[in-house]
Amino acid sequence: MRIIAGEFRGRRLKSPANYDIRPTSDKVKEAIFSMIVPMITDSSVAMDVFAGSGSMGLEALSRGVRRVYFSDQNKDSLKLVKENVQICKASDRSILLHGDFRENIRKIREKVDIFFIDPPYANGYVLPAVDAILDADILSEDGLIICEHDKRDEMPEEYRGLITVRSRKYGHTGVTIYAYPDALEEVGE
Repeated sequence: MRIIAGEFRGRRLKSPANYDIRPTSDKVKEAIFSMIVPMITDSSVAMDVFAGSGSMGLEALSRGVRRVYFSDQNKDSLKLVKENVQICKASDRSILLHGDFRENIRKIREKVDIFFIDPPYANGYVLPAVDAILDADILSEDGLIICEHDKRDEMPEEYRGLITVRSRKYGHTGVTIYAYPDALEEVGE
């Protein structure tokens, strides 16, 4: 597992010792960032809602995001995230939140531009996480919610005022990106 591009390019991240944490594959990570990189600015704030190893949030930092909130309920996951943040020397731009994803989302007191939602597929947490984000009213006007899910999961085209701006399948993984209708013309190809 590595950082693909940007400031931390090529850095090897620590991988989980067991299969309780399923990091996003480099192929899927590269596909996601190819779609969203035009939306990233040096003032962007992101949240890795089910951080696991921290790979998605660290890739976002590497590509220019100003700050990332890393959230996980599992203490071992957060320990791994902390180690990977230290490998990238990104502690000053990283905030680690321990606890239930709903509680962690409610702790944030600023608008967030990019949310990465990649829970264990069997738990059915993707849409509840979207609900928590919308209920907390912290998605920026032109923000994106990137959902990773089992490719067999049927994700709604529209959900609580959000629309699907991109939907792709990569092996066993589905990726659905939501935004407000007026937020952007199109996420990159």
